[in-house]
Amino acid sequence: MAITPVNRLPRELAGEPERSPSRAQEDRALFERYLDRRDPIDREALVERFLPLARQLARRYQRPEEPFDDLLQVASLGLVKAIDRFDLDREVAFSSYAVPTILGEIKRYFRDRTWSVRVPRDLQELALKVDRAVAGLSVDLHRAPTVREIAHAVESSEEEVLEALEASGAYRATSLESPRGADDEAGDTLGDTVGTEELGFARAEERATLAQLLRAVTPREREVLRLRFEEDLTQAEIGDRIGVSQMQVSRIIRQSLSRLRTVARADGGVVVDDDE
Repeated sequence: MAITPVNRLPRELAGEPERSPSRAQEDRALFERYLDRRDPIDREALVERFLPLARQLARRYQRPEEPFDDLLQVASLGLVKAIDRFDLDREVAFSSYAVPTILGEIKRYFRDRTWSVRVPRDLQELALKVDRAVAGLSVDLHRAPTVREIAHAVESSEEEVLEALEASGAYRATSLESPRGADDEAGDTLGDTVGTEELGFARAEERATLAQLLRAVTPREREVLRLRFEEDLTQAEIGDRIGVSQMQVSRIIRQSLSRLRTVARADGGVVVDDDE
């Protein structure tokens, strides 16, 4: 997320108009009293005094899918941290000190709390930066901006912009229990469009059972069964392959299948019936 340097922030974007000398003196006196005594009442007065600053910064990063109250709460937390850490001896205006602190809290909130799927932080920041650029360019151009225009606006390559746009899909997750649409029948959910019958588990179990059962036959019998049921060769073709007659091949198949059935019944396993 792009952050405007503090020394280039207009006063109105910092949250409030130019302060009068008397107001600045009042702020300094209040800070001196709070930093000296750490009275919660003084801190509350400071929070109320600079709350428009936090509200203005939160509004700058408001998104349609993100409640403004949540952003304001995060910005207010950043304001409290800035008040507690502020050092009067630096002779820096509090608003100049508080802005990066508040923006840091907002950035961390977007990075760590609002994404449904974790993606690298640099990609998160670029995705948010691209999102803001798209919104601004759409208003200026009166149309959707191209990838090249977005890349120029955010000073990144077109490949990085495309990656950021794809990563934006991880910002919000949709439940599979959500209705497919307003016109769909009751009970028809998004999950109905992606669910399929998975046969692989049953087949994997059958293969494991068969591998265990095949230990009951000789290597030669296993090869004959493989040629018959995997390569789908005829008995004559198998005989030519291993150098025996078709009758011998038939006998090998019958004997090996009979032995497999016997072992399967004893172990409670299952084998495919012979198709001969």
